[in-house]
Amino acid sequence: MKITLSNQLPPYPAFIEGIRRAPDRGYTLTPAQTATALKNALRYIPKELHEQLAPEFLEELRTRGRIYGYRYRPEGDLKAKPINQYKGKCIEGKAFQVMIDNNLAFDVALYPYELVTYGETGQVCQNWMQYRLIKMYLEELTQDQTLVVESGHPLGLFRSNPDAPRVIITNALMVGLYDNQEDWHTAMQLGVANYGQMTAGGWMYIGPQGIVHGTFNTLLNAGRLKLGIPQDGNLSGRLFVSSGLGGMSGAQPKAAEMAGAAAIIAEVDSSRIETRLRQGWVGSVTDSMTEAFDRAQEAKCQGKPMSIAYHGNIVDLLEYAVKENIFIDLLSDQTSCHAVYDGGYCPAGLTFDERTAMLHTDHEGFRTRVDETLRRHFHAIRTLVERGTYFFDYGNSFMKAVYDAGNPDIARNGDDKQGFIFPSYVEDIMGPELFDYGYGPFRWVCLSGRHEDLVKTDHAAMSCIDPARRAQDRDNYNWIRDAEQNNLVVGTQARILYQDAEGRLRIALKFNDMVRRGEVGPIMLGRDHHDVSGTDSPFRETANIKDGSNIMADMAVQCFAGNCARGMSLVALHNGGGVGIGKAINGGFGMVCDGSERVDRILRSAMLWDVMGGVARRSWARNPHAMETADEFNHTHADGYCITMPYVADDALIEKCISPLNSPREGA
Repeated sequence: MKITLSNQLPPYPAFIEGIRRAPDRGYTLTPAQTATALKNALRYIPKELHEQLAPEFLEELRTRGRIYGYRYRPEGDLKAKPINQYKGKCIEGKAFQVMIDNNLAFDVALYPYELVTYGETGQVCQNWMQYRLIKMYLEELTQDQTLVVESGHPLGLFRSNPDAPRVIITNALMVGLYDNQEDWHTAMQLGVANYGQMTAGGWMYIGPQGIVHGTFNTLLNAGRLKLGIPQDGNLSGRLFVSSGLGGMSGAQPKAAEMAGAAAIIAEVDSSRIETRLRQGWVGSVTDSMTEAFDRAQEAKCQGKPMSIAYHGNIVDLLEYAVKENIFIDLLSDQTSCHAVYDGGYCPAGLTFDERTAMLHTDHEGFRTRVDETLRRHFHAIRTLVERGTYFFDYGNSFMKAVYDAGNPDIARNGDDKQGFIFPSYVEDIMGPELFDYGYGPFRWVCLSGRHEDLVKTDHAAMSCIDPARRAQDRDNYNWIRDAEQNNLVVGTQARILYQDAEGRLRIALKFNDMVRRGEVGPIMLGRDHHDVSGTDSPFRETANIKDGSNIMADMAVQCFAGNCARGMSLVALHNGGGVGIGKAINGGFGMVCDGSERVDRILRSAMLWDVMGGVARRSWARNPHAMETADEFNHTHADGYCITMPYVADDALIEKCISPLNSPREGA
């Protein structure tokens, strides 16, 4: 077997007008490093084509900041097709082709031509040569092989067995000494590191729907915990303000409306506003701050849900609110601050096009303007919080970016290692109310492409939930009950649904049985990496872990390894996620339901592990709800499971023990 690109040079593809393009990422390599980058890209190409492609690749590197290999991009829109229209020797090989193409479709991807699915820099793989090779490997993949992918590079097919993963992916797992943005930027230009974000490089992105249930849960629970809204109430009569209408942030207006709020979401890129408006994910648009607040205030007074896209900078919007003394109930931010100097955050005073041009012509000047805007952004938020607004960081590394821009007063005691003065949404809301119980973003894709399959799975999932069990179950039941009428699908037929360990297992087994009975076509199960066990990040997913282990990455790595051992179809482990290189380790999985008993067996082992490993870690950190959940699990699953439970020390005893340490030492 030999898998290689053709020695026939493909024609250079046309770029379709109106499709978003990534900005210049910055060319900073030395001549020697540039030579290495060219050699690295050309090793995918038969040698007889090197003379023609070397200058082409050099031009991409110098003008785009990396080599994409545009010539190797297939023509047109890579919209996902039904699974039976793909070539392959096993169902998983065809299923993953569906997922990859969905990640890169024009109506799904942020920058389709640069393989960026979402989050400003989150890529499926680094270049189009890798894309073509991965597709070729997936067509050849059998039940006795595993495809290994390292930072977008298909290392090759290796013999395994039917119970092993079909694909194992890692992205940007850098050695500690070099695990920083500067060295990653060099590695990216060299073509040896891929920023997979979460579900971009893990091939499991399902459009903004992938985050909308979590955003809905966050907003509702923020209202209940901070605004005094009753458990069965919603955000009617409340104002939510935030920024961003991209791949993940685009969920905000839809989630706010579903939660009953009036919402204003600022976005500088008109194309992203137009996309969300066309897809029905935002209600209206204006470039007037006065009009935006007037319309939101009217909706708030009438108790009607409404979402408004403000075409402009969030900092200008918040400073206007401060000046006009406008009260905002809930405030957040979803700009891509993990890539704050690479285009993920637009300085005030620049249009989106001016931002893109400045990135190319004056990167240092761009950094200076970003830092100044971050300072203004922080001061506006602080003023609004002093007036009664509840602000929460939405895990986009915003507060770290503010700190790094020279504002130590955003950190506790001026030290970012001690955390920040504003809470992360996981720290205050999602951690204690969802993750500690095991609830997280379970998802599935109907690989047939048939909408009727999605409707059937919605009803099947709803039948697996007892809405009377917990408040969270009631919310999740209502969510899936109303999912169809909320028109959430962007891209292929997919659904997001927060569930705990037992709920995910029940639904997964139900789906596999439906496939077995021929009621639906094959189904891909998965989840966001942003989950109970999937990610270690002190700035986000593990922000509510207070025993000092929030800086450790054991949980995410163990989750990845355990899912490999148990035979999930696809297993991925990445560096960076939504907060940036060196700030998170995150992983996820994909599991193809083909109706077999083999899949039932894997699900019974892997689905519980995937969730309960994280609950066990959170329990060991002495999180009360996680301790309750782990203790209950030990009783209900005593045959084969045993989670180590902590003994909780008495605070008064500890205080008595350490009190001498707080007294001045003799002679000091």
